[in-house]
Amino acid sequence: MQYERDAQGAYHFTGAVQPQELLAVVQDMLAETLQHGPSLTSPRDTAAYCQARLATRQAEAFLVLFLDNRHRVIAAEEMFQGTIDGASVHPREVVRACLKHNAAAVIFAHNHPSGVAEPSAADRNITHQLRDALALIGTRVLDHLVVGEQVTSMAARGLI
Repeated sequence: MQYERDAQGAYHFTGAVQPQELLAVVQDMLAETLQHGPSLTSPRDTAAYCQARLATRQAEAFLVLFLDNRHRVIAAEEMFQGTIDGASVHPREVVRACLKHNAAAVIFAHNHPSGVAEPSAADRNITHQLRDALALIGTRVLDHLVVGEQVTSMAARGLI
């Protein structure tokens, strides 16, 4: 599959397009928009971005969005990879990355390959550990999104 982008920003594809190839192109487009375009300005935009990045993964992946003091995205990093039912998240590494990016706030997201977007007890526990560790350096945790067939916001549920 090949594609090109015209002067108006429209994408044109040639040849047969497989679903996985199209998804890879969409992920590239989202990453480019995040790095060079408008910031994620609403919870819905953030959920859509995280779902596009994580929903098709066969193993758990932990994504961190690093934000400035106006909640604009500085960087997005998939910091940890796991297995089909878990990923080890290390608060020390998240603190280090926040300092590297000079992040004022973060949003976490990770996927559940099972498709069930319900936060587990382990999800709640690591979120609280990260929140407490980041509070020591003045970085706020705004949300933790669990991505499955749907996206669940832990902040919206009062779990942060």
